[in-house]
Amino acid sequence: MIVLQEINYNSAINTEDVSINLTSKRHRYRTRYKTKYALYNITKRTFDLIFSLVFFILLSPIMLITAIAVKIDSKGPAFYKQERLGLNGESFVMYKFRSMSIDAERDGACWATKDDPRITRVGKIIRKIRLDELPQLINILKGDMSFVGPRPEREIFYDEFEKYIPGFRNRLQVLPGLTGWAQVNGGYDLGPKEKLEYDMQYIQNRSLILDIKCIFKTFKVVFTHEGAR
Repeated sequence: MIVLQEINYNSAINTEDVSINLTSKRHRYRTRYKTKYALYNITKRTFDLIFSLVFFILLSPIMLITAIAVKIDSKGPAFYKQERLGLNGESFVMYKFRSMSIDAERDGACWATKDDPRITRVGKIIRKIRLDELPQLINILKGDMSFVGPRPEREIFYDEFEKYIPGFRNRLQVLPGLTGWAQVNGGYDLGPKEKLEYDMQYIQNRSLILDIKCIFKTFKVVFTHEGAR
């Protein structure tokens, strides 16, 4: 009996040591994880601020011409504003050049399809070369968006997709982007489930190197018109 008591006592001490050791390892891992993404987020935000301002100034003549073309081509405003969900599910107003007719959603919200009849003549051109997204430089300046991240969606689509794609809202762990890993790997040709897979790949592996790679691939998409509608 004495031997058994000693073994149990020693075993309890060892278990406590192991527990303390595991807790310490978890703490160190969490600290490294937080530090890693804290530095990444600061660097990324600095990049977003500087380059969104630079691009906004440099591209302002193109944006002015685009706005005039949209206004002349069809009835309605040149700019299009819409509520989207951003980081942690917070809503914000996203800006775009209008590429569809003003009554495009008279039958309710729906995703754009290939050869969508709601798209205007100028709309087809600016969507092909992604000029319709340029006003989102304002969203990046404001901190609603980043250059790279999952594309922002409307709450109605999140509610709908969650019914048959569990975890679709996991995309909201990071700031939405002007471009994203899903956009450079299929864009509009991808379904919601495929987009989620690419977006989660980005979220789980995000880094400055992956962001730069995504931006370079975006230029290729713009010139080849891959995934445009």
